[in-house]
Amino acid sequence: MKIPFAKYEAAGNDFIVVRAEDLPNARSLGSAQKGRLADLARAILAQHTGIGADGLFVASPPADSGHHLAVRIFNADGSEAEMSGNGIRCAASWFLDTDKRRGSRRARKNLAIETTAGVKEIEYVGDHRGSRVFRVNMSRPILEPAAIPFSGDVEGPVIRYSLPLSQRPLEVTVTSMGNPHCSVFVRSFDVLDWRAVGREIERHPLFPNRTNVEFVRVLSRRQIEVRFWERGVGETASSGTGSSAAAVAAALNGLTQRKVRVRTSGGELEVDWTKSGGVFLTGPVRLIGRGYYEYSGEPAAAAT
Repeated sequence: MKIPFAKYEAAGNDFIVVRAEDLPNARSLGSAQKGRLADLARAILAQHTGIGADGLFVASPPADSGHHLAVRIFNADGSEAEMSGNGIRCAASWFLDTDKRRGSRRARKNLAIETTAGVKEIEYVGDHRGSRVFRVNMSRPILEPAAIPFSGDVEGPVIRYSLPLSQRPLEVTVTSMGNPHCSVFVRSFDVLDWRAVGREIERHPLFPNRTNVEFVRVLSRRQIEVRFWERGVGETASSGTGSSAAAVAAALNGLTQRKVRVRTSGGELEVDWTKSGGVFLTGPVRLIGRGYYEYSGEPAAAAT
């Protein structure tokens, strides 16, 4: 069947957005049909046999009429993600592109989108160099080990924890931005095989739900550079929740101020961990294209 889709990129992170109502057996796509959505995600996100992207957003009407949209988020391996800081901006831009009920999209400055990590508030800041810019309220970082979840024998916050690995232990800082994160500080991205280390940490037994991994280089009190190994995806050019977690980790370790610019391979983001405790992520979104995906309904192999 033909499934209408739109593809967006946010600082090098790319996402496909589809409507739940356009999917096969749409009326039964509840939580019990997670396997069916996982099959679709693996197929459509495949780089060579699908459209190709880091993640899939399935959009549906919100449970609360006061909100604008509800989304479920899937990784390339078919696993479901709680939240995506870059992806939620793509979903907001998709909503502005497609919603016809309430007048001009430029009048829609503040959106509320339901995720499995809670309702996220997104402000449309404006346009810049062909992209839309959004500011996302990422909520407070989660620092308690049990809530992250992290099974190490330590009380929160988890700072400079010696994580045992196959080659040697590494000091890590562990947080959650609605999804689990492990931040590793490095002087250079060439001092270790960070992709191999990221792959190992992602599935480390101390992370019951696996984890996202960030490798962080501090450039100044106001700027950091980060490389990302995302749970269920692998290496990505950028990550919104990962940038937020890296900024929180840098501040917890006393290495930066609470407001920083984050340099990623895909572009720059701004993270502000305010004195009130909330984390705000600001960055661009660009529409790549629209089309129809020819879906056979056959399960695709899981990504490795």
